[in-house]
Amino acid sequence: MAHDSKKGGKIVPVVLSGGTGSRLWPMSRASFPKQLWSLVSERSMLQETVLRGCSAAFTAPVIVCNEEHRFLIAEQLREVMTEKPSILLEPLGRNSAPAITAAALLVAQSDPQAVLWMMPADADIKNQTALMQVMEKAVQTADLGRIVTFGMTPTRPETGYGYIEKGAPLTGVEGAYVIRAFREKPAPDVAQAFVEDGGYFWNSGMFVFRADVLLAEMAKHAPAVLEHVQAAFEKRTTDLDFIRLDKDAFAQVPDISIDYAIAEKTDVSAVIPADLGWSDVGSWDALWDISVKDAQNNVLIGDVLTEDAHGCYVRSENILTAVSGLDDVVVVVTSDAVLVTHKNRAQDVKTLVDRLKREGRAEASVHQRCYRPWGFYEGLICNDRFQVKRIVVNPGGKLSLQKHFHRSEHWVVVGGVAMVTRDEDEFLVRENESIYLPQGCVHRLENPGKIPLTLIEVQSGAYLGEDDIIRLEDSYNRN
Repeated sequence: MAHDSKKGGKIVPVVLSGGTGSRLWPMSRASFPKQLWSLVSERSMLQETVLRGCSAAFTAPVIVCNEEHRFLIAEQLREVMTEKPSILLEPLGRNSAPAITAAALLVAQSDPQAVLWMMPADADIKNQTALMQVMEKAVQTADLGRIVTFGMTPTRPETGYGYIEKGAPLTGVEGAYVIRAFREKPAPDVAQAFVEDGGYFWNSGMFVFRADVLLAEMAKHAPAVLEHVQAAFEKRTTDLDFIRLDKDAFAQVPDISIDYAIAEKTDVSAVIPADLGWSDVGSWDALWDISVKDAQNNVLIGDVLTEDAHGCYVRSENILTAVSGLDDVVVVVTSDAVLVTHKNRAQDVKTLVDRLKREGRAEASVHQRCYRPWGFYEGLICNDRFQVKRIVVNPGGKLSLQKHFHRSEHWVVVGGVAMVTRDEDEFLVRENESIYLPQGCVHRLENPGKIPLTLIEVQSGAYLGEDDIIRLEDSYNRN
C-alpha cells in the first residue's frame, strides 16, 4: 500500500495505549489495563492492534502510553515484533488529543507529509482484509488533506457508542463522505432511529491523516493543546528505549479528546463507512457478544462449571467457579475480587469502580499481582505486622539496590538461583535455601540463571508499605 505524498513515504501506525477500561473491572485496572490482557485471542489486545500495522506498507509503529506501563508494553511488543517501535511516554493522562499531537510532532520531524494511522490499543477487528481495503481509501483521502475516520456499520441500536452522520460524497475518493455531524451516545429510541436511517455509523476512534494537516488543525482549533504539547516534546528526554515527554510542560496540556478538539470543529474531516467486524470491547456484554459460545450460548473461560445457565459470560482466573440456574449474567473472578452483574447492566460496572475509588479501595486500580521491569510479585498473606509475597524474577532481571527503614525480609528460594547482595557481601542462594535481610541493610536481588527465579518473601515490621523503598541504584532508571 503506497500513497502519493511528495516523499512517497510509508504509513505510520500510531497506537494509543493510555486507557484503563474500567468497565472491564475487575480484570482491567489502572495497574494492568484491558489492552494488556488476552481477551479476544491468545495475544493481548495491544499486540493484536500492533500486528494490524505489520506489513511492507507500514513503518515501525509509534506507541503512546502511560509511563507506568512502559516496561510491560515494551515486553509485549518484543514478543510479536522484529522492528523497534518508538514509545512515547506520557507523564500523566491527558486524553487522546495531546497523545495524537505528540505522535504527529515526532513523525513530522522526518516527514511532515507522512500519513499516520491512529488506532486505540483496545479495539477488536475481525475482518483484516476489509480493513486493508478501507485503509487504501483512507490514505487516498488523507493525501487530499483530509482527517479521515472510519464509520462502523451499526449492527444494533447501541447506546454506548457515539455516532457519525455522513454528508455528501467526497470528490476524488469513492466511498468517502464529508461528515455532517458527530452525535453523542444516544437514547435507545434515537439509536434505533439512527440504525433505521442508514446514514449513521459508529465512531470507531480510528483516524488517518497527514502529520502536517493534523498539526495545522490543532493550531487552528486547539492552540493551547499544541502549544503545551510542543513544549513538552521539545524538552523530551530519552530514557532507555523510551521517549519521555517533559512532565511540567505536559501538565499544562488541556485534558481533551481528539473528537472535541478537532473532529467536531474542522472543515476537513471525512468518514469512510465500513463493516469490519469491529468492537471497542468496552464492557463485558460487548466481550460476550464477540466471543465463541457453547451450545447454551455461554462464554466460559477458566475453571468454570455451569448447570442450567444460558447466555452467560463466566471467567475465572484461578479458582473453580460454578454458576447454576442463571441466564444472561456476567461472572468474573480474579484473585482478589468477584464481579456478578446482569449483562444488560454491564455498562454500570464503571459506577462500581468509581465507588471503590471514593472509598479508597486498592482493588479499584491495583491487582494483587504487580508487574515490574524485572518480573512480578503478588501478595499471598497480609497482616498488620507481616505479609507474604511470591516474587518471580526473569532471567537476567535485577531489582534495585535498596533498603527499608521499617521492615526486615526473609527470602526462601523455591525455584532457580538467586544472587543476593547484602551490605558488602554477595551470596548465591539456591533452591530450598534462604537468607535473612535485617531492617536497614542495603540489599539487591538478581537472577543470574537461565530460568525464572521464584522465591517466597516474608516481610515483618511496623510498616510494610511499598513506599518504604529507598532506591540507591536502579538498572531501569526508576526514581
